Amino acid sequence: MPNQYAAGFNIAPTPTTFIVNVIHAHPGKQDEAFRIIQDVVHYVAERKEGFLWSNLSKSTDGTTVVNIEAIQDEGNVGEFFADPAFLEKFRMLDSVSTSEFHTYTVDDLVLPKRANAEG
Repeated sequence: MPNQYAAGFNIAPTPTTFIVNVIHAHPGKQDEAFRIIQDVVHYVAERKEGFLWSNLSKSTDGTTVVNIEAIQDEGNVGEFFADPAFLEKFRMLDSVSTSEFHTYTVDDLVLPKRANAEG
């Protein structure tokens, strides 16, 4: 029987680690950069237990792509980069962009505090 996974949020912060990769596409290369990081993320999602979920976004001005990815812990980063196939896919971004790669741990989760959301 295949595993079923559900993504969600908890009211209180839990020790979740996030990878935020901001990809600054070369002029006219945003779609290509998106396809490359999308391939990387799908590769990880299919093979790495530490992967929880990812949100891939393109900026409306055509200049950046952002991957916000939840992983089980910071040690997963080293595991991902130790995989030669992952590394080869990830390095393809260098031909169409520059990027910033940061790791974060949730310290606070803020939700709306409106008493009556309907007005």
